[in-house]
Amino acid sequence: MKYIQKIFISGLITFLPIAVTIYIVYAGFNIVENLLGNFLRQALPSEYYYPGFGFLATLVLIFFLGFLLNNLVTAGLLVRLQEKLTEVPLFKVVYSPLRDLMNLFSNGQKTNSLKKVVLVKVSEGKQVLGLVTREHFEGLNLNFLSDNTKLAVYIPMSYGLGGYTLLIEKSQLEPVDIPVEKAMSLALTAWIKTDYKQK
Repeated sequence: MKYIQKIFISGLITFLPIAVTIYIVYAGFNIVENLLGNFLRQALPSEYYYPGFGFLATLVLIFFLGFLLNNLVTAGLLVRLQEKLTEVPLFKVVYSPLRDLMNLFSNGQKTNSLKKVVLVKVSEGKQVLGLVTREHFEGLNLNFLSDNTKLAVYIPMSYGLGGYTLLIEKSQLEPVDIPVEKAMSLALTAWIKTDYKQK
């Protein structure tokens, strides 16, 4: 009985990551496909529409927007458009946090991005991995941060269950020389991954 249980568990451990990955990729494809797919189905005759057109159209749109944002002529116009969108009632409640989140994880952002990995001292002998999200607080008009002794640090929780952003004294932080992407991977997988070799 124990042998059968061992075989089943081994198969389950192999099957579940594959099945969940396939499901997430499939669900993600359908979401992206439907972003413009529904519009294309209405705009094109049925014999000219094939599954995947919506996905391709969305990718083309994303690349086109990226091209415009990296063009000196159109970048300023798009930035002003984004600023106007943050002034639209209700829309800004969803748009502004999502835009800030995307900027946070963007390597191209020079400010307010995840640039440093640190160890946060929790208690004697205990530390957690954190990501510095903000080092300067000028312009926020927050008196308790005017002494510039704290940093905003994001503490990710394992397995994508969220995290906490804490204002922590610099003296409680220890820099760690590893890439942000690897730090996120280690934190999100509860440090189970062991294939990282520090360069």
